[in-house]
Amino acid sequence: MSKHIEALTPILDGIVRPQAERIDRDALFPADAVTALGDAGVLGLLSAPEVGGMGLGIRQAYEVVERIAHGCGSTAMVVTMHFCGAAVIERHGSEEARRQVAGGKLATLAFSEAGSRSHFWAPLSTAKSVTDGIALDAHKSWITSSHHAEQYVWSSQPVAADGFCTLWLVPRDTPGIEIGAGFDGLGLRGNDSTPCKATAATIPADHRLGEDGKGFDIMMETVLPLFNILNGACSVGLMDEATLRTREHVVGVRYEHLDNSLADLPTIRNTLARMRCKVDQSRALLEDTLDALESGSEEASLRVLQAKAVCNDSAGEVCDLAMRVCGGAAFRKDLAVERYFRDARAGMVMAPTSDVLYDFIGKAVCGMSLL
Repeated sequence: MSKHIEALTPILDGIVRPQAERIDRDALFPADAVTALGDAGVLGLLSAPEVGGMGLGIRQAYEVVERIAHGCGSTAMVVTMHFCGAAVIERHGSEEARRQVAGGKLATLAFSEAGSRSHFWAPLSTAKSVTDGIALDAHKSWITSSHHAEQYVWSSQPVAADGFCTLWLVPRDTPGIEIGAGFDGLGLRGNDSTPCKATAATIPADHRLGEDGKGFDIMMETVLPLFNILNGACSVGLMDEATLRTREHVVGVRYEHLDNSLADLPTIRNTLARMRCKVDQSRALLEDTLDALESGSEEASLRVLQAKAVCNDSAGEVCDLAMRVCGGAAFRKDLAVERYFRDARAGMVMAPTSDVLYDFIGKAVCGMSLL
């Protein structure tokens, strides 16, 4: 067993799965799981060994996120956003910041803004040079783990250079950062995703991640491949677990007056088969995307775009079918199918949304520039 899975397994069995229902019911942040993942070194999976990390890559991060999503979608999304922030910090941050991530400090992305909606690459927030460093002003619409992440990877307009944006490392407790109220949403209820306002929030100038004006390049080269694959991994974990729970239900529930089970109905078996096929197709696409990235295939960019869109939409379809097959029982909390149904809706509307990605995919197929 690889070291990251060996470290992960007891946390899944002892914390993530047992606490998932309560996290969803009460919209609680999965603090126990995050602390345990940090203590076990899993949050440092992408960090280099010289700063205390595991020195692993995107494939291992994908395996971790999918396994967590089987137990709890909220925890899987928190870890997804952490890995995305951690990857940027590992490549462009100071040694101190890298060591903090490797040591279990939670990171996240702060890209989304109401003014630019799903166009995450075009922030309206500003960064200005001041006597003490860089003053940030912004209205971020969503920051996952907003009250719990130690470090935000933050986007703004460039200070002086041309380009779409610049990235910064912003400590959560920076004066001038105002975090919104807790998240009370339909699904992923424990992911602590809230708005955030920055008013002259001043950070040291050396907290810039990469060059001024080059944030878009980092987004495309580092963040987007990782985010799309890990978001897809969340979807695969959710729909796989929903399929497994649906199978258990239809095999176990019987029509006593007919002395047969739901699984004896051809229509039920047909639907369950379609669910299984969607799960396996989505996982195969993700693994092909990983292969393409690792081999430097010319198909890699297209696969990255497809990975999130296909997996997110497939999860929506599969979890919808799970609700239909399980019937009235699916509305009960004990079966948990309705939780996976709700959690699976989030990916489709999380920037870049499925609609934006399909537009990108269409442009790529037609040989057009994406932007």
